[in-house]
Amino acid sequence: MKTTFKEENNDFVMYFSGRLDTATSPAVEKDIQVLMNCDGHNIILDCTELEYISSSGLRLFLNVLKNAKSKGSHVYIRGVNADINKVLAMTGFSNLFEFK
Repeated sequence: MKTTFKEENNDFVMYFSGRLDTATSPAVEKDIQVLMNCDGHNIILDCTELEYISSSGLRLFLNVLKNAKSKGSHVYIRGVNADINKVLAMTGFSNLFEFK
């Protein structure tokens, strides 16, 4: 699992590449701490290269969303493949997040 953080057009963008599962989520949790200082910035979770997401990964996405909402920011997900889209739909996450 690889994550890359960039600031683009005043948005915080986190790129995910690989499998976000129980084994990789502790390292990803550390990587996404930068998103917790989102005051004045919206967040984009770029899943273009994300191959798989487990409940541990979904929990991390939910933590980012809760933190951002409390600060008046929006969280967008972009680039989801068909398999991840099914997971988001089945878990109700597609109703919680905005998509780009």
